[in-house]
Amino acid sequence: MTQSGATTQPARERILNTAFRLFYAHGPRGVGVDTVIAESGVAKATLYKYFPRKDDLVLAYLDKVDQAWFGGLRAAARNAGDAPRDQLVGMFDALSTACRREGYHGCAFINTAAESETGSEVHARTVEHKNVVRAWVTDLARRAGAADPDLLARQITLLIDGGLAAGVLDADPAAPAAAKATAQALVNASCPLA
Repeated sequence: MTQSGATTQPARERILNTAFRLFYAHGPRGVGVDTVIAESGVAKATLYKYFPRKDDLVLAYLDKVDQAWFGGLRAAARNAGDAPRDQLVGMFDALSTACRREGYHGCAFINTAAESETGSEVHARTVEHKNVVRAWVTDLARRAGAADPDLLARQITLLIDGGLAAGVLDADPAAPAAAKATAQALVNASCPLA
């Protein structure tokens, strides 16, 4: 059994899960490759076999975060029903879930962007994630009949990011509900009732 408690987990997955935990808690810049190697219980050569550069590991971490977070947003939207208006508001349930999680440290993409060099591959990946989420929200806003889908998507994604930040700054459990209520008001003002 390794230090991280993994037994039969494949080496690549063990490295990535360890990096996920450490990078989310301390930021990619705050965690050295040697720490990931020690905590995942793999040899240095094994880590470099799968991730030749630290940036490769950071990008894989961001992909894993994207799957979890964007998947959670889409699931929360679907759980709100079939109507795009309801989905635009329902996605905020993912914010409530995220902010209540043990060890919550905010948005991994914003945190990573803040410590990465503008123009780098890592920074570009953080921007790409935000653009993909906003494109998805824009599509929902369009299908909901918003007068200006791009503006509504921008407002809603700013609310999500603000809610993620509030979860770190003051850990106020009312913040996600306030963001959701604001989203509902925006949707009501922007999208006609069917």
